Amino acid sequence: MSNIELPLLLPESKLKRIVIAGGGFGGLQLCKELRGQNYEVVLIDRHNYHTFQPLLYQVATAGLEPDSIAYPFRKLFKHYPNFYFRLAEIEKIDHQQNSIVTDIGILEYDILILATGSTTNFYGIEGVKKYAFPMKTIPQALDLRSIILQNFEQALPITNELLLNEQINVVIVGGGPTGVEMSGALGELKNNVFPIDYPEIDLSMMQVYLVEAGERLLSGMSKQASAKALKYLEDFGINVMRSSSVKDFDGKTVLLSDGKTLSAKTLIWAAGVKGNIPEGLPEQQVTKTSRLKVDRYCKVQEFENIFAIGDLAYMEEEKYPGGHPMVAPVAIQQANFLIKHFNRLKNNSKTTPFCYKDKGKMATIGRNKAVVDMKGFKFQGIFAWFVWMFVHLMSLVGFRNRVVVLIDWFYNYISYDQALRLIIRPFKRR
Repeated sequence: MSNIELPLLLPESKLKRIVIAGGGFGGLQLCKELRGQNYEVVLIDRHNYHTFQPLLYQVATAGLEPDSIAYPFRKLFKHYPNFYFRLAEIEKIDHQQNSIVTDIGILEYDILILATGSTTNFYGIEGVKKYAFPMKTIPQALDLRSIILQNFEQALPITNELLLNEQINVVIVGGGPTGVEMSGALGELKNNVFPIDYPEIDLSMMQVYLVEAGERLLSGMSKQASAKALKYLEDFGINVMRSSSVKDFDGKTVLLSDGKTLSAKTLIWAAGVKGNIPEGLPEQQVTKTSRLKVDRYCKVQEFENIFAIGDLAYMEEEKYPGGHPMVAPVAIQQANFLIKHFNRLKNNSKTTPFCYKDKGKMATIGRNKAVVDMKGFKFQGIFAWFVWMFVHLMSLVGFRNRVVVLIDWFYNYISYDQALRLIIRPFKRR
């Protein structure tokens, strides 16, 4: 179908139209801050809800239901004037015509803000791309939950030790916050839940491996946090393999860089991400890590009306010569900055370049176990765990979601149980 045959998603407007591509942390913040700013705001996303990605691993390990960490865009912005949402996949950006080509039509813009976030980076390993489980979306987390539970159900009649290991072992690749938190959650399942659900299986046979290419876990945090996280995981019985990377995976065997192999049908890939760049922009504006080059005002180089924020944006500043970390606070701060920048330009006021303020990092490794680095303060243990819970709870969108998550966490804490072990949508292996 040619562009001419595609319908316009919205008619022309008397207001200046700002199109926001992507409803992640940055896109959501932009929509909130643009309320009442005398613009027509259009949000476009392939899902009709915002996902709180830091808690995806709890959906994957039966700790939370998906609706606890998701919130519908239309419900969130139902009282916002001059706001529109379109559920669509972006196929191409036609910057010469100031329009976006989607799978359902064409959307024209005056200002385009790209907040499409990141996607999984498999680093060209075809076996990993084909068989591994990424964890960037709610459907992927549900697939992972299903396959973990299915593997145990299917393991019950297996008597061969090698086949049993292959069936119930889990390999997590990537020692960042996602990999560490996923490993801790699986350690709790192995120690507290699976022995009760599957008494016929000798759980000492189950091995959980965390493979990290670097010398230490949580490389973006302090050495104290890294060492403590390692100790916590080892206390759970997790096999932490540092300075090692995955070279290939055939769906049953993981091949490591040192020639060792691990038997496991389940490989969880948390080893890297890359910018999710729509087609249509000049290749010279794309970095080797698939991020868009932007200036200190979030403007994509060579364009006056296209901006990018968050994981997608590659911005160099003195403290971050290699670009900002691909984390939610960067996207939120850039969204806030961009709105102020637009207002200053509209009022002919002086504008200053963006400067990221790192307020801290944290990760949880399980019950009463977390690590926190915040503005010179470094602490671990139960107090860090409560801080982690409070920050994540208050960051959720919607009062109902906060209440539901709090209740689920309280139940899990007092019962040592994850109650949501339901195979609602069985996963079929490729």
